[in-house]
Amino acid sequence: QVQLVESGGGLVQPGRPLTLSCSASGRDFSRNAMEWYRQAPGRQRELVAQIFSSGSDYYTDSVKGRFTISRDNAKNTVYLQMNSRKPQYTAVYYCNEMGYWGQGTQVTVST
Repeated sequence: QVQLVESGGGLVQPGRPLTLSCSASGRDFSRNAMEWYRQAPGRQRELVAQIFSSGSDYYTDSVKGRFTISRDNAKNTVYLQMNSRKPQYTAVYYCNEMGYWGQGTQVTVST
């Protein structure tokens, strides 16, 4: 059974990067792209970042230069490091792989 589990959410503190993790199980994900999405209150879920099996990546414009996506294929894990804090980053962050979703992890950035 394929399962994705996100962790690492919480309150983003000033000057401290927050790193989200998504651990995948049930099959080998190393050949597939993995993605982070987020959904803020009252808004649609949106793609934040994507990393391909080659290691190349994509970021939505609002997080370019501020977030870093990475993966560890040996651990079947993808990460999202948030190096900046803006209130608009407050959302539930979800991991996605080939249509499989995790349960999400809440990230809160105080004003």
